[in-house]
Parts: sequence; structure tokens; C-alpha cells
Amino acid sequence: MGYLTQLGAITTALLASATPSSGASASSSTAKNVICACRKLSNVLPKDIIYPGSANYTDEATDSYWDKRAALAPSCIVVPNSADEVATAVEAISSCNAPFAVRGGGHMNVVGSNNINNGVLIGLTKLNQVKVNADTVEVGPALTWYDVYAALEPYGRVAIGGRLKTIGVPGLTLIGGYHYFNNKYGFAMDNVDSYDVVLGNGTQVTATRSSHPDLFWALKGGGGNNFGVVTKLVLRTYPAPQVSTTIQAFNESAVPGFLAAVCDAAKLNSPDPIAAGMVATVSYNVSSGVTSASLLGVQEGVSNPPDQFANFSSISSFAINNVTNMKDWAGQFETPKQQFRIQFAHRTIKADAAVLTSLYESWKESLSEVLDVEGLGPTFVANVISPTSVRVGNNNGVGNIWGLPEEPLIIWQFSTSWSLARDDRRMQNWARTVVERLHAQNKRKGVASEYIYMGDAGDWQDAFAGMPKKNVARLKRVQAAYDPERVFTRLSTGGFKLT
Repeated sequence: MGYLTQLGAITTALLASATPSSGASASSSTAKNVICACRKLSNVLPKDIIYPGSANYTDEATDSYWDKRAALAPSCIVVPNSADEVATAVEAISSCNAPFAVRGGGHMNVVGSNNINNGVLIGLTKLNQVKVNADTVEVGPALTWYDVYAALEPYGRVAIGGRLKTIGVPGLTLIGGYHYFNNKYGFAMDNVDSYDVVLGNGTQVTATRSSHPDLFWALKGGGGNNFGVVTKLVLRTYPAPQVSTTIQAFNESAVPGFLAAVCDAAKLNSPDPIAAGMVATVSYNVSSGVTSASLLGVQEGVSNPPDQFANFSSISSFAINNVTNMKDWAGQFETPKQQFRIQFAHRTIKADAAVLTSLYESWKESLSEVLDVEGLGPTFVANVISPTSVRVGNNNGVGNIWGLPEEPLIIWQFSTSWSLARDDRRMQNWARTVVERLHAQNKRKGVASEYIYMGDAGDWQDAFAGMPKKNVARLKRVQAAYDPERVFTRLSTGGFKLT
């Protein structure tokens, strides 16, 4: 009965935070609802509940997150062992009207999207099942993409998922999902055959093309916390026993040519493309004031060097080419947890080398405003959306919520890290001001797209504003049908929400 002592301490802390001077009755009501939920969870899932001060609390509330800003202080944490226990937890929390968050891989860096202060955290840590079938793989939401690639490697197959080692499966898949092979197989969302979902009232459903097809569609890019908790995904897999890889570096003088090569990649429109894609970044060295670019490229099959990156190879200052497998490739690129504070912000343009270079130059110039920020690590990222990658979703009979045209686009992104919490607001204001000013210029030039990718966006950005209005209206109808009590709107408020 040790949890009763912990619950008593939480009760005192929560009620103390809800004094009249800090917001009065609403705060007091919320605090009581959280106490209600923690007490119910302690009764129905006594082996799964964790309180502050418990042995695993820091692991679940802090160490499981990539961005240091995401380390919050939930009042209690429930770590279910199964989908049934997730359903029990959601039902208990919603019956108390308690605020909550859900964490899968913990990589999403929109603060509050997967953790919570003074509420309940559902940690999906133990839902780490994986089962390889002939041409699919069944995965739990606790897995990283490296876990998936490792499970598939003995079978010579690959799933369409994250490009770096520690990115989680559910977050990336539910917001759309970039992979090296998007140009041939579409995005991660286009390669999901089914979702097991716990709804806001604790009901469990399996959404497929033929069962709950409206929810199936809505989960293809609609975000992870608008409809329910996904407890299992079935993903299509493809033969890829070997991949050809390249790691390239580029001097500052080659950056314009590098960005032109990125735009060229976006314009490729073969009816039968070779699967190939990249991570393309430009970094600024705060100490030296010098920028340099880097390419991580992967191509299906054996080609050493991989010929789909010839435009880059001709101007790079350094290259390492190899033939390997997706597991070993992804295993090289760790994104350490709890090392930095990370802010994303992005907009989208039609693929145009001159415009992209101008954006890079404006980004570099704007850094003068924040060079005194401790631990500053600025990166300019360019992600490719090719006509062929969009065509997959448009032609598969289901579609996805993005509704993009089949035209070459570039997501240009600021990815910025820093050290201290005192600079959080300043860095957000800087990114927001510069990104929106540049986007306004691009709109006047007629080269802007309103599409926003949740995975690269800032927390102030409206990820649904750039989607077709008819798709947003359909999403809201699906939300009303599957979450009529608006549990995932009222109580799970973090992340990109349908409103």
C-alpha cells in the first residue's frame, strides 16, 4: 500500500498548486480529477503505476525523451503491459476527466505532445512486440525504427520508416513519415495495413481498408493524439537485402550547388523510380562562422558509389560509399536523448534552387541575432517531396490526409539546439519571426506552398491549415464519430490538434 503515501503527497502538491491566486476553481477541479485518475489507476492496474520518487519515474518521465524540454513532471505514470491494459487506463483517466499524455518513442519535440505536467502519462514502454510475416511486420508503439530494421534484416526486407536510429515508430507513422525510399513506396503512412486503436471510452477497434475505413484514412497523417491510442501497427515490407549508401561532405562554397542537387532530386518523376533518398543538411559552426553541408544517402540494391547521388558526388569534398543493410546503416546515426533543447520550424516551397539558396543565405544572416545563446547549434534542413512519392498515396485507393499535388516540393526547416531553459522563448520567437517573414516573401513570389509537416513544424504552427479544406472537414467528422466525448481534444491537449 506504499502508493497511498505517494498519492497523499501528490494530492497535497496538486491542491497547493490550485490556490485562489493561481487560477482558483478550474485548477482545483483539474487537480481533483488527476487525483481521481491516479487513485483509480492504482486500484485497477496496481503493478503498472509509477509515482514521483519511484525507481522508474525518471526513466519514464525524463530519460525516454529526445528533447530536454519534453522532460516534464506527470503526477503519476501508468505503463500498461497490453492493449487491454491501455484500454483500462484510458477508461479510468477519461472517467475522471483528468488531463493526460501518451508517449510512444518520445522523439516528438513539440512540448506537451507526449508528456505532461500535473497530469497522467501513459507510457507505452512495454508494448514492444514485433512479429515478422511474409510481406508485413506487426509492431508495437514502443519500438524505434532501428528495432524494426533489426527484426527485418535476417529476412532481407525493409519497412518504410524513420531515417535515424532512435526515432519512434508511432509518432513518425501517424504524422506521415519520411524514409529514404519515399520516392518509390510513398510515405510511412501509405504503408500501414492496419492500426489497433484504443478509443477515448476504452473501446478497442482495428482500422483497415475494409474495417473502420474512415478512421484508417484519418490516421494516415492526422497525428497521433486526435483519435485514440495506437497499440499496434501492421506495416508493409519490401525486399532490400542490401542498400548502397553514401556519406558526403561539402565546403561552404559548394552549398549552392548542394541545394540545387536537392531540388533536382525533388524533380525526378520516373514512372518506375529506383528507391533512393537522403538527409540533406547545412550546419553553421558558431566558433568559426563557417557553414558546411552534409548528405546521408541510401539507394536500393548494389551500386558503389550509389548512382542516384551523382549530382552530389561531383561537387562533394569528401565521400564514404558502402554497400550494407538498413539495420547497420541506421545503427550508425544515434540521436542522443536528453542532450539538447531542440526547436523545429519549417515552411514549404516549390522546388527552386535559387529560392532555396536565398532561404539558406537568409537563415545564415539571421543567426547573428542569436549567436550569444549558449550551446547554439543551428542547422538548415531540406527535405524532398517528389511527384512519385505523392503519387503512391493518390493511387492506392485510400489516400492520405495531406492531399498534396504531384509536384516537386522542398520542406525548408530550421533545426536549432541550445543549452539553457532561459533561452527557450527567445529561440522560439526568433525561429517564428524569421520563418514566417521568409514564407511571406515566398508567397509574394508565388513559390510558396502552405503544406506543413507535423514532424518538422514549430509548436505554434497550424499543421492542418495547409491541408485541403475538404480533408480537414472529413477529419473532424471522423473525430466526432470515434471520440464523441472529445477525450483526445479536452484531456489530451498537446501536439497538433484538430479544433
